[in-house]
Amino acid sequence: MPPPSPVRLLTALTALDRRFLAVLRRALERVGFSPDRAESHRAEPMSPLPAAMSAPERYGEAFMRLSRARKVVLLGVVVLAVGLTGRASAQSNAPADPVAAPASSAPAPTPTPSHSKKPKPKPKPTKSASGRKSVVNARFAGPAGSHMLTGTKGVALTFDDGPDPAETPKLLKLLAQHHVKATFCLVGQNAQRHPELVRQIVAGGHTLCNHTWNHSLKIGKDPAAKIRADLQRTNSAILKAAPGAKIKYFRAPGGNFTPRLVEVAEDMKMTSIYWKVDPRDWDHPKGESDSAHQQRVISKIARNCRPGAIVLSHDYAQPDTIAAYRKLIPMLKKRYTLVALP
Repeated sequence: MPPPSPVRLLTALTALDRRFLAVLRRALERVGFSPDRAESHRAEPMSPLPAAMSAPERYGEAFMRLSRARKVVLLGVVVLAVGLTGRASAQSNAPADPVAAPASSAPAPTPTPSHSKKPKPKPKPTKSASGRKSVVNARFAGPAGSHMLTGTKGVALTFDDGPDPAETPKLLKLLAQHHVKATFCLVGQNAQRHPELVRQIVAGGHTLCNHTWNHSLKIGKDPAAKIRADLQRTNSAILKAAPGAKIKYFRAPGGNFTPRLVEVAEDMKMTSIYWKVDPRDWDHPKGESDSAHQQRVISKIARNCRPGAIVLSHDYAQPDTIAAYRKLIPMLKKRYTLVALP
């Protein structure tokens, strides 16, 4: 069967879709083809095409007058236009959200859950409007991260610098009368001098705390090895007086904690404790009477104490403090639960 003539081919394509005819015309014009300006491979000029011809006939007649090279180019353009038109038609009839077929028929591998836990990032302090760093947890808001709060609603009474042969027995008796447990921060030299008082403190169910060997206010600036030796010497004196006793806490004299000091204490399994309430019972301004001093201590503790507070006081050479606590303990027991640090 002979192939269809170009005229019949163009006529059939035009009848299929008017839009295709417009595309075809633009394609022909881009390659410099016009039915009114078609050239032949012969040198003689062509007669103009009759105006009465239809559009398909005019394009077909013009095609026959082209040179062989231009016919090849034109046929390639026609084939390309047909392919693009069919592709556009197929895309217009396709669903709006086609579902992609799987790349292969094999099932996708199920991811194996990892049992390793990722380390949680440590919370970082944020800066307030004043430029100071705000502490994430108020419990660790003391110097170098030392504890200011008990971590519970209980209020912890702590007594520093003892044991004192005159005042510590009075305080132990007062606490026992009210069934209150406290925390005693012992100086190593005093524990060595009065081992019987260390044993009484332990027997009363109170908590022990290391307060350095000789109440050094500058121990935080010492090298780590020297700090460790001081704290170990203090623990040894306490344990010699009360073998088997637990020493779980450390307090720097004057509250002068440094990161190095806290780190060494932590390496020795001791938690560094600061305070939330400081009545400055050790301070005796000139001209202040004993009764005025006692009232000042009572007022400061009663006014500033809150649930979870660690209260600082002193039993070494502070008879007014012991007298103040005779009024304070009943008052505090009505408001709070008084606890020893665990």
